[in-house]
Amino acid sequence: EVQLVESGGGLVQAGGSLRLSCATSEFTFDGHAIGWFRQAPGKEREGVSCIRTSDGSTSYAASVKGRFAISSDNAKNTVYLQMNSLKPEDTAVYYCAAKTRFCSWLIQGYNSWGQGTQVTVSS
Repeated sequence: EVQLVESGGGLVQAGGSLRLSCATSEFTFDGHAIGWFRQAPGKEREGVSCIRTSDGSTSYAASVKGRFAISSDNAKNTVYLQMNSLKPEDTAVYYCAAKTRFCSWLIQGYNSWGQGTQVTVSS
């Protein structure tokens, strides 16, 4: 099972930026997809972005497209989520998760999860 550790969360004003990191214990070139999800209080966990480590293909939720950017550093076994133009509605606990092969928005498809990192955007 892949181990994942998120970092980089914090408190930022609206319009500001944060970069989240997801360090993994295993990062095979052939075939993991690393997804970022978030969960706000009282709401369901939702997909934010995903990257397929083998070819760098990415996916974004409509709510973050154009503001967030996902990237990976295969040498460091780390995936990043650069979050710009943050809004109060981006406030949530952010989780990274791993699954084999292809990106998916289905939470059930991910078999490894990090512990989460809190992102708070003040207005």
